[in-house]
Amino acid sequence: MRILFLVPYPAGKAPSQRFRFEQYFEALTAAGYQYRVASFISDATWSILYKSGHQLQKVTGILGGFLRRTALLFSVPQYDYVFIHREASPIGPPVFEWLIAKALGKKIIYDFDDAIWIPNTSEANKIVAGVKWHHKVDSICRWAYKVSCGNAYLRDYARQFNPNAIINPTTIDTEHLHNRVRNQQAPGKLVIGWTGTHSTLKYIEQVVPVLARLEQEFNFEFRVISNQPPALPLRSLVYVPWRKETEIADLLTFHVGLMPLEDDPWAKGKCAFKALQYMALGEPALVSPVGMNTEVVQENVNGNICATPAEWEAALRRLLINPSLRAQMGEAARRTIEERYSVVANRRNFLGLFS
Repeated sequence: MRILFLVPYPAGKAPSQRFRFEQYFEALTAAGYQYRVASFISDATWSILYKSGHQLQKVTGILGGFLRRTALLFSVPQYDYVFIHREASPIGPPVFEWLIAKALGKKIIYDFDDAIWIPNTSEANKIVAGVKWHHKVDSICRWAYKVSCGNAYLRDYARQFNPNAIINPTTIDTEHLHNRVRNQQAPGKLVIGWTGTHSTLKYIEQVVPVLARLEQEFNFEFRVISNQPPALPLRSLVYVPWRKETEIADLLTFHVGLMPLEDDPWAKGKCAFKALQYMALGEPALVSPVGMNTEVVQENVNGNICATPAEWEAALRRLLINPSLRAQMGEAARRTIEERYSVVANRRNFLGLFS
């Protein structure tokens, strides 16, 4: 059995790829599958993709991606399945997907973990936003053999076009990566944390007034791990650049992890990834009641669901003053991940895509 993975970014770089399918590669090999990963964006283009300027190099990189995709079509007949994460090309109509499914007759496993049919324009992607062809998602769903969706909201959308849409959650490797647990009762300054990318930094703003009030009473650090520094009026703010090499060690500095979201159609497609990471490391997750967050977090068990500033403040206040509560909730959080959202727990479900 041979599988071709058509993905946007080079292997080992993007969180959506790392935590949705790359961490199952060993399981695929152990099950007797052979696979190849073909990214649209090269390593060179990835290194400048989210930096300002470099417009000529970016355009050249995109054109190079289209050339590689075109050349790849000649080898597609060698594969039994073609796993497409998000899209075969970042702009334009679904030409490659149509050729693979209809002209070459291959079984597509179509995978996505965001509401990618909804335009979500940001400063980083505004140049190509007009040619993204967001409406191609429904066509690819129709042509797919199966659709792999990160949560129930995404699955329900996909099932409008394909009955073979299943939930394949974003998962955590609790054996080889998130394999340590935060000691909640160790001495030292308390750390409230958030991690994410430039595109999700905006969600922090809703908890800034709460943190500003709390920092008048408590000596804590609000640590933000991201690829871009935030501009927040908080004296407790500490920015840590995201690096893959130190990702787990940096997250382990948190005592509590935050995942605020806005309640809009785009956010409903989020797969609670930040909460999953915090919880896997034994850290209570405080989340907005949006989308999958309410499936993952159980109120006062492994975290808190906070809908108002008062609820954010009350939950944070309880956890700041009570290390035993943090430890208790952190242990429950870790169990939740091991039992429901780990690679081990989801391995059979993932391998079932290729059957």
